[in-house]
Amino acid sequence: MPLEAGLLEILACPACHAPLKEADTELLCTGSDCGLAYPIRDGIPVLLVDEARRPA
Repeated sequence: MPLEAGLLEILACPACHAPLKEADTELLCTGSDCGLAYPIRDGIPVLLVDEARRPA
């Protein structure tokens, strides 16, 4: 289930404050030094650094 466009515009990476982009079941940080991927569970973004993963 895609996130609403307005919500995606205001969300930012909690670690580096860069914008996020949606990719399947997660939100990807667009920051060049960060790059964390935050899961989306049941349509709700989990923006906790402890829950994020580093993409391969």
